Amino acid sequence: MTDRKFNLHDGKKGAALAVRLTPKASRNKIVGITDDGTVKVHITADSVDGGATPVLMNFLSAVLGVSATRLDLVAGETGYDKLIAVMDMDSVDVHKRILAYVE
Repeated sequence: MTDRKFNLHDGKKGAALAVRLTPKASRNKIVGITDDGTVKVHITADSVDGGATPVLMNFLSAVLGVSATRLDLVAGETGYDKLIAVMDMDSVDVHKRILAYVE
């Protein structure tokens, strides 16, 4: 894994969430959080190149209990590493909700 420096933190209007995506999983799930704070998510979608992003956003929307319109993909549209802004929610609340779904 590369040396990423994505950390969950408060932004101007919400929190930033770093995600490491694994496609082609048997079900959508959060499998862990790395030492640098990146959330590891497995998604059922076949492809990272655009196909998995909508599935990821809908899954995170359900996990966080927010509308998908409150999530914004900041970086990583076609890659495994994504940076997502969670609008109107601080990093503490995001962290608590993510931890509740870690398997």
